[in-house]
Amino acid sequence: MGLRASARSVPGTIRQEVLIDGRHRLVTDQPAGIGGTDLGPSPHELFPAALAACTVWALVRYAQTKGWELGEVTVDVDYDHESTPRRFQTVIRLGGDLSDFQLERLHKVAAACPVRRSIETGIEFAERIEARRKAA
Repeated sequence: MGLRASARSVPGTIRQEVLIDGRHRLVTDQPAGIGGTDLGPSPHELFPAALAACTVWALVRYAQTKGWELGEVTVDVDYDHESTPRRFQTVIRLGGDLSDFQLERLHKVAAACPVRRSIETGIEFAERIEARRKAA
């Protein structure tokens, strides 16, 4: 398949312990206003975070291959999770002195980050639910 993420509930809470690709762990939670303890981002908050991080990675990696100095790279993603369709607004800030050609190319690179491509091309779900059966 590719990448795997597994989440387990933390007993007595609505937090989750998440294991990503068998190597990285993080905790997700919900804000206190809806019953959580706000000890980590909500799962929904990880969506724009993934897009922002992927965009930074794509820009920095591309610039490294070209020998371009980007300076500090910041990507802000505002995610409207209440609109239909959902809407991302992205602002990319580059600290380097770059030509119009470089900026145009970097704009295309940002638009091609793997997370964005996954979102734009659509996602298909295949799922099943399993439960232990009580003995009769």
